[in-house]
Amino acid sequence: MKFSIVTTTYNSVATVRNTVESVAAQVFDGDIEYIVVDGGSTDGTLELLAHYTDVVDILVSEPDNGLYDAMNKGIQLATGDVVGILNSDDFYTSDDVLATIAAEFERKNVDAVFGDIHFVNPNDLDKCVRYYSSRVFTPNALRFGFMPAHPSFYVRRECYRRYGCYDLAYRIASDYDLMVRFFYKHKITYSYIKKDMVTMRTGGLSTKNLKNRILITTEDVKACRKNGMYSNWLLMSFKYFYKVFEIRLF
Repeated sequence: MKFSIVTTTYNSVATVRNTVESVAAQVFDGDIEYIVVDGGSTDGTLELLAHYTDVVDILVSEPDNGLYDAMNKGIQLATGDVVGILNSDDFYTSDDVLATIAAEFERKNVDAVFGDIHFVNPNDLDKCVRYYSSRVFTPNALRFGFMPAHPSFYVRRECYRRYGCYDLAYRIASDYDLMVRFFYKHKITYSYIKKDMVTMRTGGLSTKNLKNRILITTEDVKACRKNGMYSNWLLMSFKYFYKVFEIRLF
């Protein structure tokens, strides 16, 4: 099995080293195609990546129309059987993540595999401040705002070809729209692995401030309705109560 891993960067010199080195550290018998799509960084990101030509197979640096546009570029360049997204401020939690995912694809013969992730403070990468488990996910849970942890989501490249990539009409919730489209509208098959796959730094776009929380909820509802699933603001609010529970667990 061949994996295509896509990382998007823009002025990511402070964090991307962890990302790249975690890809290089993967112990995996199959092929890894590592694609980095850069938005035209000016902070030394490209100079840093130049030291990893033995890890990065494809590096593109050019202006883009935001994060999702960059992800789409990477997916379009991918040649692997399975595609995963690893953000430039995230890194694999252990060196057996890809091997575990590949084994699950082979064992279950599904379209997608996903697992868990955890968040850390940018100043202390060893301390978990929140654990996100995808265990509770079902396609019907999407109407309540629950989706698989996106950084742990691996899907056969054929699904992107059949059902489309990230919709640039969304500013902040295109990943959610993709999940509704894949799991609810097109009913792709999937398997969950109880494994902490990715370490994420806190401070992501979707939780940056109240304005972004309002926007993401609005776009989540829009994504559901566009794909034939009923939802509303009240139903979507349940996910915020669940997030409080996640934080209290750790």
